[in-house]
Amino acid sequence: MSIAEGIVQTLEEQALVQGYSRVKRVWLEIGPLAAVEQESLRFCFDAVTRGTLAEQAQLEIIELPGEAWCLACAATVPITQRYDSCSRCGSYQLQVTRGDELRIKELEVE
Repeated sequence: MSIAEGIVQTLEEQALVQGYSRVKRVWLEIGPLAAVEQESLRFCFDAVTRGTLAEQAQLEIIELPGEAWCLACAATVPITQRYDSCSRCGSYQLQVTRGDELRIKELEVE
C-alpha cells in the first residue's frame, strides 16, 4: 500500500511542476529483486488513486531482468532472486547490478 501511495504522491508533486491535471496511464519498471508483489501493487494502486488525479489510470508494469556481477569469475550473469549462485562458476559472491529497480518510467497525462 505504501508503494502505491508513494507513486500517487510523486504523480501529484510532478503535476504541480509539469502542469498536467490528469494521469491516464503509468508505466512502472520493476525488477525481480525489488520485493514487490505485482498483483498486490495493482490492487493497492486502484484503491489509492480514487479521488486523485490518477483515478482510473492504467498501471502498466515492465518487468526488468535481474543481473549480477560475479566476483569469482568476473562474469555478468542473470539472477532471479538474491543469493542465487553464479550460473557459470557456482560462486555465491555476486554483486547485484540490475533487477532491484522500482521506478516510474513514463506517464500519459492530460
